[in-house]
Amino acid sequence: MRDYELYLVIDAAAEEEESAAIIERVTQLVALGDGSTGGEVTKVDPRGKRRLAYPIKKTKESQDVIVTLQTLPQALPELERYLKLDEHLLRYLLVRTDE
Repeated sequence: MRDYELYLVIDAAAEEEESAAIIERVTQLVALGDGSTGGEVTKVDPRGKRRLAYPIKKTKESQDVIVTLQTLPQALPELERYLKLDEHLLRYLLVRTDE
């Protein structure tokens, strides 16, 4: 298992339930892992709304969330696939923190 930090930039126009659904889906994907062993989300840190430095998809404000997680590297492609397809997610950054 490796430690990762996932920074999510969610559209500020998204409802609170939609933001919670994104975080819940990320938690489910990490828990499922690659089928053999799942990972775990250790911390979810909502950073609140903030004004973006430049517009992304004609959006000027976002809700930021930092998710700290442990999982196997084999589980990341499915997680990133979901993150790329979600329409309320403006940007994301996934970095490895255990080095």
